[in-house]
Amino acid sequence: MKICGNRDCEDGGSFSKNVITRLWGHWCLKAVGTMTFMAIFFSFYLYILKNPYFLITQMPFTVVDNSIGFQPYFLYFYLSLWVYVSLVPALMKTKKELLYYGAYIGIVCAVGVGFYILFPTSIPQSSINWSHYPEFSMLKTIDTAGNAFPSLHVATAFFSFFWFHRELKQMHAHSPLLWLNGIWCFGIIYSTMAIKQHVFLDVLGGLILGGVFALLTLRYHRIKVLN
Repeated sequence: MKICGNRDCEDGGSFSKNVITRLWGHWCLKAVGTMTFMAIFFSFYLYILKNPYFLITQMPFTVVDNSIGFQPYFLYFYLSLWVYVSLVPALMKTKKELLYYGAYIGIVCAVGVGFYILFPTSIPQSSINWSHYPEFSMLKTIDTAGNAFPSLHVATAFFSFFWFHRELKQMHAHSPLLWLNGIWCFGIIYSTMAIKQHVFLDVLGGLILGGVFALLTLRYHRIKVLN
């Protein structure tokens, strides 16, 4: 692997060529690994959601929550998280890097689940008549108001943002794609409040969890590569 200053980079070629090369590399491991990871995570997540071990604490509304009205069209941003977080491992270049990344984001999810076990939380009851929004029926049936703090939706999106930015820079992506990464991530984070799945304190907790682990793992990974 070629080293450019303090970060890895591609040996050359256009952005589109680099994307195709990376997507094709270890594609079976990436596909199976991503699906297996999500299946294991959701089995724990949903079990804890339905079977809390301790008294559930209701998260409070803040002035931020009161200033954000219900915006149902942000549901599509919310659901796009699963595509967003899957793109990062899909673009990993080597098997070793892919396995490292799987361990890193696994730790983020494990910390979040640990909070849900030891400090179960929920969001306040909404006055929205959900029967008027049938597109939300599956979401509200599966992912109820529990497992609120910290928001793993936010934590995994923010964590992925930093790693996605790294992958794009390595592949010589132009500035519009770097901006698109930021806009997509912001849209996912904002959507958690816009569709009333989380309150601001949940989002803040998710930003801290995802951001801290992203910076720590990127620094550690850079050291491992350079060594």
